[in-house]
Amino acid sequence: METGSDIAEIVGAHADCEGPLLPILHDVQARFGWVSEASIAQIAAALNLSRAEVSGVVSFYHDFRRTPDPRPVIRLCRAESCQARGSEPLAAAAATLAGERIRIEAVYCLGLCSAGPAAMIGGDVHARLDSERIAALMAVL
Repeated sequence: METGSDIAEIVGAHADCEGPLLPILHDVQARFGWVSEASIAQIAAALNLSRAEVSGVVSFYHDFRRTPDPRPVIRLCRAESCQARGSEPLAAAAATLAGERIRIEAVYCLGLCSAGPAAMIGGDVHARLDSERIAALMAVL
């Protein structure tokens, strides 16, 4: 659970940045796994923005979560190149294996179009996935 001083520290780290809202929100998301209403209010006050402006940015981008979710996340590329290489059946297989234990999210390009299907787990990108490789990755989460 974040505290006001945690958010102040993150905001302070971006004090000299031009357009600091997105970097601040990414840092809050990375540290706590979500962006709370209290964080939105504090960030808005610190940047002299309205809560609606900050809330609008949080709700616009899929990477920002408004509620905590402790499950591990697999971001599976569903862009055209990965679709051509079999990401749709892979996504269906992954969803079946994941159940409620793992959250599967669609992303639209991880930059590995020649080596798809690709997925991101944490900060690691995995390419040339098939049902066996995704199952092995999911088994260790």
